[in-house]
Amino acid sequence: MHEAEPALDASVGPETGSRTGDDAPDQADALAALREEIAVLIEDARTYAEAEARFQKTRATLAGKSAGRALVMLVLALVLLHIALIALAVGAVIALAPLITVWGAIAMVVGVMLAGVAGLVLSARKDGALLAALFAREPGDGA
Repeated sequence: MHEAEPALDASVGPETGSRTGDDAPDQADALAALREEIAVLIEDARTYAEAEARFQKTRATLAGKSAGRALVMLVLALVLLHIALIALAVGAVIALAPLITVWGAIAMVVGVMLAGVAGLVLSARKDGALLAALFAREPGDGA
């Protein structure tokens, strides 16, 4: 620089404002540190999002396998229950046959089973009516 030209203050600029020369390095260091912290924060957020996605994928896989096993076990339980009910019916017919003849025993066992079926159907119908009432449109809904 020439002696005739006034020296420009190095601390005056767009990022430092009108601060003195002593504050400029501190502010620049603070901005650099802030940028670094933001970069670390973004990287941590990305890492967290990736870990969360992997966790949810693993959890969904485990839930799917567990649901599949549970469904298989439930089907097997229903098959065994069906076999047990058949055995109970046959056993009841055999036990009642000496008392009221074979045909009378068959009629009694089938009658009791049909009464049980009727009770279950009526109970299901009542629950179905309640469910229908819960989701029925109210008059004046516009539909």
